Amino acid sequence: MKRRIFLIATVALSAPSMLNAQTQVRPPRKIALLMPNSTDPHFWNALKERLAALGYVEGRDVVYETRSAEGQFDRLPALAEELVRTNPDVIVSAATPPVKALHAATKTIPIVHAAGGDPVNMGVAASYSRPGGNVTGVASFADELSVKMVELARSMLPRLSSVAVLANAVNPGTQQKLTVDAARKIGLTVLELSARAPADIDLAFASAAKDRSGAMIVLSDAFLVSERVRVGSLARSHAMPVLAQMAEHARAGALLSYGPDFAEHFRRAAYFVDRILKGAKPGDLPIERAATFALVVNRRVAASLGIKIPAEILIRATEVIE
Repeated sequence: MKRRIFLIATVALSAPSMLNAQTQVRPPRKIALLMPNSTDPHFWNALKERLAALGYVEGRDVVYETRSAEGQFDRLPALAEELVRTNPDVIVSAATPPVKALHAATKTIPIVHAAGGDPVNMGVAASYSRPGGNVTGVASFADELSVKMVELARSMLPRLSSVAVLANAVNPGTQQKLTVDAARKIGLTVLELSARAPADIDLAFASAAKDRSGAMIVLSDAFLVSERVRVGSLARSHAMPVLAQMAEHARAGALLSYGPDFAEHFRRAAYFVDRILKGAKPGDLPIERAATFALVVNRRVAASLGIKIPAEILIRATEVIE
C-alpha cells in the first residue's frame, strides 16, 4: 500500500512538467529580408501574404528581420553581414548585388533569390537543376528580354533611328550589353547612359534630349524602378517615349513595359521558404525560370506623344492603361 501511494505521488509531481513539455510552443522561425530599397513594399508584401496563406502566422510561426540599402548598393556587404549575425533560418533577397553580397557573407544560411538576374551567371549556383550551394529561387532572366525590348521599340516607333539605354551604373549586368548590341544590330544609333542617384536620372534625360534620341529603354533595376515616378515625370517633360522591363514603369508614365511579373516571383519565393523551413536543402531545390511575362501599354502616354499603338501590340497586351 505504501509503495502504491509513493508511485501515485511521483506521477502527480511529474504531471505538471509533462504537461509543460506537451504544450511548449516552438519559437518563431526567423526570415531575414535584404531589400535593395524599401520603396516597393508590394513585392515584399506579396511574399508575406503567400507565406500567410501557407499557414505561417507572423509573430507566432515566423518573424521578419529586415534591412534595406535604400538604393545605396555600396551598403549591401555590411547589411548582409549584419543580417547573417542575426542567425536567421532563411534569407530572402532580390536583384544581383544583394544576392551576391549575401552569398559572400554566408555559405551556410539558405538564401532564396526572389527576382532578378540569373544565379548561375552570378556565380552563386552551380546549375538550375542542382544549385548545389545555399542559393536557390526564381530567375527572371531579364537579360533575355533585351532583344525583345528593342523589337518593341521598333514596332511602336517605325521611324526610330536612335535610342538611349539607361542602366544603373552600379548594377549594369549583362542586359546593358545585350540591349546595346541588339539595337545596333538593327541599325539604331545608341546613347549609353547610367544613373546611380536620382540627380543622375535628370542628367540622363537631358543628355538623351540633347542627343535627339528617339526613345529611351530603361533596364531592369531595383534603384531605377524605385525612381519610376521621377522617370515618368521626366519622360513627360521631355516628350520622350520610354520603354522598360518592369510594369511599375508603365504605370508611372512609361510608354510600355515588357517583362516578368515580379510580384508573382516574390509569391513563388514563398514556396522555397516553406520547403526550406520544412527541412529541404537549398542546393537540392531547382532554380525556376520565369514562366509568364506581362506586356503593359500606357495608351494615355501614347496619345500624348501622338503615337499610334499597332493593333498586334494591343492584342498581345496583358494590361492597357487608358
